[in-house]
Amino acid sequence: MSKQFDVVVIGGGPAGYVAAIRAAQLGLSTACCESNPYADPKGEPRLGGTCLNVGCIPSKALLHSSELYDQATHSFVMHGIKAEGVSIDVPSMIKRKDNIVNQLVQGVKSLFKKYKVTFLPGHGSFVGQADGLWQVKIADEVVTTKHVIVATGSHPRKLAGIEVDQKLVVDNVGALDMTDVPKRLGVIGAGVIGLEMSSVWKRLGSDVTILEASPDFLAAADAAVAKEAWKIFTSKQGLKINLGIQLKDVSVKKKSVVVKYENDEGEQTLEVDKLIVAVGRVPNTDGLNASAVGLELDDRGRIKVDEHCATNLTNVWAVGDVVPGPMLAHKGMEEGVMVAEVISGQSGHINHNTIPWVVYTHPEIAWVGQTEQQLKAANIPYKAGQIPFLANGRALSQGDSTGFVKILAHAETDQILGAHIIGTNASELIGEAVVAMEFGGSAEDIARTSHAHPTLSEVMHEAALAVDKRSLHF
Repeated sequence: MSKQFDVVVIGGGPAGYVAAIRAAQLGLSTACCESNPYADPKGEPRLGGTCLNVGCIPSKALLHSSELYDQATHSFVMHGIKAEGVSIDVPSMIKRKDNIVNQLVQGVKSLFKKYKVTFLPGHGSFVGQADGLWQVKIADEVVTTKHVIVATGSHPRKLAGIEVDQKLVVDNVGALDMTDVPKRLGVIGAGVIGLEMSSVWKRLGSDVTILEASPDFLAAADAAVAKEAWKIFTSKQGLKINLGIQLKDVSVKKKSVVVKYENDEGEQTLEVDKLIVAVGRVPNTDGLNASAVGLELDDRGRIKVDEHCATNLTNVWAVGDVVPGPMLAHKGMEEGVMVAEVISGQSGHINHNTIPWVVYTHPEIAWVGQTEQQLKAANIPYKAGQIPFLANGRALSQGDSTGFVKILAHAETDQILGAHIIGTNASELIGEAVVAMEFGGSAEDIARTSHAHPTLSEVMHEAALAVDKRSLHF
């Protein structure tokens, strides 16, 4: 007799493992399968998905290490600290990153044991239905379940004619495992991954050139933030960013990569020691056997879902990178929680307008809600308050006062419509705006809330005051 569950989650990344844990917390017999071993030394499937194994977590580890190195070699002197003979041991930096990943992978396994989630190693796919239950094949066995949550994630998008060998030409996975600093580094793509990886290796000494197909830089961000980021990254940090490029050819030599492209200045040639391809991600739906059971996909290979992440099939749900919306780990987690709660009879909730975005460069970039250009295009009346970190005592004392906080509120109701930050700890500061927006808060709500002094959060307070032109320190 096959194993039977209330819920089977296909995929053990952030969306999947969180959905499984929440379902188990709610008293549902739950199993979660995963087939990707990532870098497991024994080749066994590992929980955590792209985010934990080869994405969010390892990239932040490298970003922090490289930032400390950059501070030691460039910023300590302003504090009166003289650091001589500072060097970077890249293999040790990579080892530290791997240790953090391994610790968190084990942490997810421990959570499964704590909440009695059954981990089924192996690839999961649909078989069909029998007696009102879904049949899911996992490795060599078929299990039955009332509900299926698809959380199969995504993989790096490939470019035609470019072979990723993870040696000279790497994707986001290979970019996290380079054991030496390339003298010349090329990056195709100026999105979140491209900018973060460029930051890591630029700080460590690489001469970095970014090639971006779009004519606009950080088009998803508020225009004022994108303009400030461009100035900082190019003028102050020395990143070479080329926009509106059209790739013509990529050829791999014995020890270098030659990229030929065209832009407004005509045909160009770039020769680098390493090339990172970071042009987005593609949902993992090919191995689900979706067509056999009639699971509907859109023209981009994503699973079609409603506002509660329900698919066209009864008791089949989908969450995370495999459904429309931004490919963000925290977005997938929230969807996973919502689906588990809906399955258990609760209401479930997610507000995609209050999902924050973060780029972990230095300075960090974070935003939530609508941009000023979106409000203008929609003819929504608004008012804006913008305050620079330069006016903040804590930022000045830390020697890191670049950037600003910008709050957008409805001109008539004062309800916060968006918040945009470029500056130190932006990823942490954006949380206040998210909470305010989630509960329909106004700029006045933040303005009337006491903020500890001196803290960086005071810039958020001042920006809220500035919405009505009554900031106190700028």
